[in-house]
Amino acid sequence: MKPARFTTAQVRRLLSPRSVAIVGASDKPGALGASCLQNLLDRGFSGDIHLINPNRDRIGDRPCLKSIDDLPEGVDAAVLAIPGPAVLATVEALAKRKVGSAVIFSAGFGEGGEEGKAAQRALARIAHEAGMVVEGPNCLGLTNLVDGVALSFIEMPGDPLGGRPGVGIVSQSGAMAVVLATTLHAKGLGVSVSVSTGNEAASGAEDYIDYLIDDPHTQVIALIIEQFRDAGRFLELARRAAQAGKPIVLLHPGRSAAARESAATHTGAMAGDWDVMRVKVTAAGVTVVENLEELGDATDIALRAGRVPAGGTVVLAESGAFKALTLDLCDGIGLPLPRFGAETHAALRAAMPDFIEVSNPLDLTAQALVDPGIYRRTLEPLLADPAISSIVIAIIQTEPKTAMRKFPPILETLSGLERTKPVIYAGLDEGAEVPAEPIAELRRMGVPYFPTADRAFRAIARLAGAGIAATDGQAPVALDLPVGGGAIPEYRSKALLAEAGISFPRGRFAATLAEGKAAAAEVGYPVVLKAQAAALSHKSDAGGVKLNIADDAALEAAWTAMEASVEAYSPGLKLDGMLIEGMGERGLEFIIGARNDADWGPVILVGFGGVQAEVLKDVRLIEPGLPHDAIVAELRKLKSAALMDGWRGSPAVDVDAVAGVVTALGRVLMGTPGIREIDLNPVVAYPKGAVALDALIYT
Repeated sequence: MKPARFTTAQVRRLLSPRSVAIVGASDKPGALGASCLQNLLDRGFSGDIHLINPNRDRIGDRPCLKSIDDLPEGVDAAVLAIPGPAVLATVEALAKRKVGSAVIFSAGFGEGGEEGKAAQRALARIAHEAGMVVEGPNCLGLTNLVDGVALSFIEMPGDPLGGRPGVGIVSQSGAMAVVLATTLHAKGLGVSVSVSTGNEAASGAEDYIDYLIDDPHTQVIALIIEQFRDAGRFLELARRAAQAGKPIVLLHPGRSAAARESAATHTGAMAGDWDVMRVKVTAAGVTVVENLEELGDATDIALRAGRVPAGGTVVLAESGAFKALTLDLCDGIGLPLPRFGAETHAALRAAMPDFIEVSNPLDLTAQALVDPGIYRRTLEPLLADPAISSIVIAIIQTEPKTAMRKFPPILETLSGLERTKPVIYAGLDEGAEVPAEPIAELRRMGVPYFPTADRAFRAIARLAGAGIAATDGQAPVALDLPVGGGAIPEYRSKALLAEAGISFPRGRFAATLAEGKAAAAEVGYPVVLKAQAAALSHKSDAGGVKLNIADDAALEAAWTAMEASVEAYSPGLKLDGMLIEGMGERGLEFIIGARNDADWGPVILVGFGGVQAEVLKDVRLIEPGLPHDAIVAELRKLKSAALMDGWRGSPAVDVDAVAGVVTALGRVLMGTPGIREIDLNPVVAYPKGAVALDALIYT
């Protein structure tokens, strides 16, 4: 992890300045400088404003300075509403006047070819030497709705935060920051600070997240990030935010652009960067969403209702057909709808007429129209059950008269009961004319309102899937790697990984044919013969694997033919020797790989061997260090997981043994940072045990 680029005090000078300079101030309608000044005034900024324009003495009733040299020393923040070519000289002049921070709207830097990249590097150097927090370039600026600061030419929607808890927005896209703020405003949510980071020449998303974690006005942090410049630091910040009780909700474009590559042995490359990012940040407590709608919805629940624990959701509904639809949807998105425990089941049975089945979803039918007290009688035991992590009240609203027969008893119930878990209200009939006041009252009570239940379920599933990953507490394993980088041949890789507890077929390395015959006699025919060299990771392509060798004569013939085949494949390639192993029985094949990602750190990939992994992409990425039960749960999420329990006469396999291989690889990755990648392909699982038939380590 890289050190923080700026201190909290330095970032505060930008986000909450007491004095602001506008370089390129103007009174021309639509000009960036004019819009920025108007936004500051509209937000009621109470600090000093210094206008700079060499061609003006005054702008409106405010004096205008001719030059940056005329600024008093130590202005907190400067806004550069000027053309790109003038930016570097302007930032240098601001640094001489000890200006604390700067917002640069201009584009044409890192995104503008080699000349622009060179200018951005120069900008970063000036900023760091001066300790100046530079936001941008190529950004829309920031808005602070706590202190009435708007250093932007865009008018950000939203009211002053007042005493409400707020959402802190950090977005590399300025346009998307405005879109998100508009969404949150429509939901009645307050924004504390919104920052558009742009090209991040000298300050990045991590700097602003660091600030927001300690900001007393920010309760939830919403991110739109296309690339983390310092992934390691972000993971540390994410864990700190989770421990501080401040949820982070992340929208990270690029899922399809980071498409999985496929390679014969490099299993770590089968997952794109987006997939690795998702696993790592989720394990650090971040909620990852897939679109802007989910970002707004998950943020709504996180701010109003608090953390959504992993566990079961209960749905209180009014339709049998909707019950079936809910079961289908929640099964598809992985949202558990658990059965009720005995005590809750009994309380619900006593609370309802006999014709209503006690189940989850709980279909109240139209009974509430004649017996509105049923809401309280059913919600009370659900709220009291510690096994239930969240409740969705899914109501048919239809038209105002019907809605207003249902809202009062629901509101009365929710206000009269202690709520220690999220309760979410969802309508079933989007487009119905629903009175605004009951919705506002729900929101004031901390109950999010959704126009559809599907959106509520998806948001809950996203939030419940985030949490700091528990660890198994096992010590890392440090392998004694050979000197030099690159591939470590199979026989050496297996010897190293066996120290970590991974099982391999019985075998021996042989440098000569005579040693090979002795090894085969010790292992016992039939055997497998494999050519061994660091430069021969794709042995099968070179004819470097021979199965079912029955005796010494067959071994000698295979040895000679294999040497010739490898020479024809790669002339001059020198073999270390051959690996002789006993033939194994058939079982269920897995592919298990470990990768130390340059940005995100260690991650493990597990999937079924053959077509499932290569074509169907039936793989899971797993955070190293997870407890055994959590690894088994990940294996059970594979699309073809039913194969592990036996299929068409095949026996069930030892899932615990497969999970044990994952655990061992995790320990190796965490204890041996010099490893770039490990491939075990295939790992064959049997009714008892699992054996890795092939292994390669890359450093």
